[in-house]
Amino acid sequence: MNNFLLKVRILPRWIIIIIDLLILFFSSLLAFLLRFNFDYNRLGSYDVNKGIIIFVFFCFLSSLITRSYAGIVRYTGIQDAGRILGTISLGSVMTYLASYIYFVINDKYLIPTSVIVIAFLSAVLFLFAYRLSVKQVFSFFIQKEKKVEEVLVYGTDKFAQMARQIIEENSGMCNKVVGYLDDVKLHVGKIVNGVKIYDGRKDLEWLLQTRQIKELIISERDISLERKNELVDACLGKNVKVRIVPPVEQWVKGELSLNQIKDVNIEELLERESIKLDNFNITEELKGKKVLVTGAAGSIGSEIVRQVLYYNPELLIIVDQAESDLFEIENEIKLKKGTLKIYPIIADVTMEDRMEDIFKAYKPEIVFHAAAYKHVPMMEKNPSEAVMCNVKGTKNIADLSVKYAAKKFVMISTDKAVNPSNVMGASKRIAEMYVQSLNNYVHARNKDSTKFITTRFGNVLGSNGSVIPIFKRQIEQGGPITVTHSEITRFFMTIPEACQLVLEAGAMGKGGEIFIFDMGKSIKIIDLAKKMVKLSGLEVGKDIEIVFTGLRSGEKLYEEVLGNKEDTLPTYHHKILIAKTVEEKYEQVRDNIEILINSAQDNDELKLVGVMKYIVPEFKSNSSKFEVLDKKKGM
Repeated sequence: MNNFLLKVRILPRWIIIIIDLLILFFSSLLAFLLRFNFDYNRLGSYDVNKGIIIFVFFCFLSSLITRSYAGIVRYTGIQDAGRILGTISLGSVMTYLASYIYFVINDKYLIPTSVIVIAFLSAVLFLFAYRLSVKQVFSFFIQKEKKVEEVLVYGTDKFAQMARQIIEENSGMCNKVVGYLDDVKLHVGKIVNGVKIYDGRKDLEWLLQTRQIKELIISERDISLERKNELVDACLGKNVKVRIVPPVEQWVKGELSLNQIKDVNIEELLERESIKLDNFNITEELKGKKVLVTGAAGSIGSEIVRQVLYYNPELLIIVDQAESDLFEIENEIKLKKGTLKIYPIIADVTMEDRMEDIFKAYKPEIVFHAAAYKHVPMMEKNPSEAVMCNVKGTKNIADLSVKYAAKKFVMISTDKAVNPSNVMGASKRIAEMYVQSLNNYVHARNKDSTKFITTRFGNVLGSNGSVIPIFKRQIEQGGPITVTHSEITRFFMTIPEACQLVLEAGAMGKGGEIFIFDMGKSIKIIDLAKKMVKLSGLEVGKDIEIVFTGLRSGEKLYEEVLGNKEDTLPTYHHKILIAKTVEEKYEQVRDNIEILINSAQDNDELKLVGVMKYIVPEFKSNSSKFEVLDKKKGM
């Protein structure tokens, strides 16, 4: 019997139609009998056979219209009940109309209205009951044949109910929801569709210990990040898989499917509560403006482009060296804002003449400068390129912003510019110094000149070359995961969050500020690696090894957001602070940068980095060949 049921995956539709017709016949016959209390003499006053045929015919016709026979019987649910109700309602209405027309012609009803009502109720009841019975039979035998995995759902709302139905119906009856979790005391202990609601805080650990829970589904919309992490940590400790129901706006064609219930990923556990922006302030800043974004094809630059679109600029100039990536972001923009004027330009920010042509042609009012080399080890090996792109490139764009009267210049910097231990961080700090000193210089002469603003933040989740994509790739390849040091920590933000704060800081900036962002708590990279392994359903040491490779050239154990001589001032946004830095004289910074750029062209790395250390005295190399310069300085 078991094997037979398992082999019969889907009953042929003609069989379902025949069964439905038999149930309709029985329901209409029963309706006549009930209406006349099984008094066969009274039945004789009506043509029962014609009445039954008419009811069955019109209900069958309506089933062809609504396709109520097309569902898979063993997956019957609430939607099927609604479909059956609609089908029999339509059939009953058509039967009544036919009976009324018969009455008008023959002065006699073909089938009494009361019989139609009874037949309608009976047919709906029996059709749905038969489907549920088939479902239960399949469920019983399949559960005996296959091992059923127990599932918990966090949440009790309609999304939780939908998740349960999809999980149970689309897993071949192999998954069964055995409980809901809710943190609201009022709901605890109640039963929803035969499943009990448990206390999410008190009962989770007990359920994980006493039941064979294999999976937790998070369906709750308003769950906090802290609570989500608590649930994940509790489940990962018991090797229980965690998945999450996506937001409604991400459902395909407005419907939830099993494939859309995704595994919880590390980005969801590291992101922070949503940021509330002063959209009016940003709208005033960007709406109807000509906006230029350099590095527009990169992780940060492309997200700035996406977010700027929301505020309806007059035109958008996107500049990058990466042809393919620029092509992709241009196509994405066209799909979202087909009427917006977009000018994708392949150009190198270090080429002053080329960049001047762009400024002369488009005269941007707002400039977001995201073009930079950012990989620490790579720049440690190529210091001249770091200087040319991060310093000379920034100087070019900043000078042109003044020359062509841009209203604002917003530079994207990094926390690695704070007490730099590597060439990349030092190059960004020099760029910060130039931008800030240039702001003070031009405003001393013309208060309406370009306002220069710097934004400084740490690592962004999922950016090109960041640690999380690397760890994911290493896990997919079976390991090992490479971590430089057991104590190394980093701050993390999501790319959208970082870019939202960039726009906010750019809008609030009056010129000369270095804005720093609240990065939250720093995270140990080893803990991050371990959690990613567990989220993949694997075990550290058994499935995936973690190998320590030693600090890379120029790498710090801990990142900082403020330098030794810096303090902060608050702003109206609690996540944005202003770093109080030592202001440098423009002429001195400009002259030093000229020397630096000339040194970058001499192909003498030690000399070049030596000049950087002169400009940025707090620059102390770490795990780098340039440490020799610090030793000489100390002599």
